[in-house]
Amino acid sequence: MQSHELNFDGVTLFTPIIRGDDRGVFLEAFTSKSFSQSLGRTFPLEQMNISVSRAGTVRGIHFASVPPGQAKYIQCFDGEILDVVVDIRVGSPTFGTWESVLLDSTSRQALYLPEGYGHGFCALSDSATVGYLCSTGYNPDAEHGIHPFDADLGIAWPDFGGQPTLSLKDDSAPTLAQAQASGLLPTYSTCQEWTQNN
Repeated sequence: MQSHELNFDGVTLFTPIIRGDDRGVFLEAFTSKSFSQSLGRTFPLEQMNISVSRAGTVRGIHFASVPPGQAKYIQCFDGEILDVVVDIRVGSPTFGTWESVLLDSTSRQALYLPEGYGHGFCALSDSATVGYLCSTGYNPDAEHGIHPFDADLGIAWPDFGGQPTLSLKDDSAPTLAQAQASGLLPTYSTCQEWTQNN
């Protein structure tokens, strides 16, 4: 498995070796060895989530309080998504910026996000099945969101040819500035300390 870090520290794209024959394909979607060699830390798997979304659905931008935060290892098992990472760590040199990658069921790439980043995606195919390995379990009191269409963030979502589909929770989420003003966002120093010690 190959890996390379994106523009945000620790955010890493993993590309598996896909072995195909007349039966179909086989790949190692995640290995502890590849992960620890790439990032110098282990992935403490606590939960796996799967979502199925129809085209035009936007999920996110979601994040968890740090500590402990929630690191994610994200794959698209069926279809295609535009996956978006937002640096919401107050004090980070890249605070308030975002990056996107295509994840699909052809390349089978996976995206790893350390604790302290915001995450969202939109479904590009008629149906998209996404799986997330999570470092912590569900904790509603520690989970938060930022509106995916916050004008100040300016995420370049694709043209859906109509209104995107959002949950009520995501549609009522605060902007990045509102989340910062209310003290919801993690700090860069806290996230750095947490990832270095865990």
